[in-house]
Formats: sequence, C-alpha cells, structure tokens
Amino acid sequence: MGRVGDKAYECALKKDGCSEFNITGRTMKGFVFVSAEGTDMQEDLEYWVQLCLDYNPLVKKSKKQTNANTVYN
Repeated sequence: MGRVGDKAYECALKKDGCSEFNITGRTMKGFVFVSAEGTDMQEDLEYWVQLCLDYNPLVKKSKKQTNANTVYN
C-alpha cells in the first residue's frame, strides 16, 4: 500500500500490478495497492518507493502546520 496523492493517482492505476486501495469497502483516493507482480523487479520497486517519497513532503508540511496549530491554540 502506498500513498501517492491525488495528482499521481490515475496514472499510477495504469501500471501493472497496481489497483485501488480498498480495505473498508470504500476506495481511498490517493492510496494504491501494488501487488508482488508490480514490484518484482528492482526498478519497479524503486519507482513505487520514489512515487510515495515524492508525495511525502506534502504530507509532512500539512502535519507540521496542524501540529503547530495544536501546540499554540
């Protein structure tokens, strides 16, 4: 499972071994599930890890803002 964000979501779903992440009966947009088929080659695994890392700075920024508001409010 990986969080790739809304912008990369549709493109990611077109890759082999990738599907919507649905664990609760409801699709979680921005999250994908990548099967073993999608990560069997080193370059494939590196692609998915990098895609998630590329989205990660956006998550960190929003969490810092939330934490700052919590501490000072």
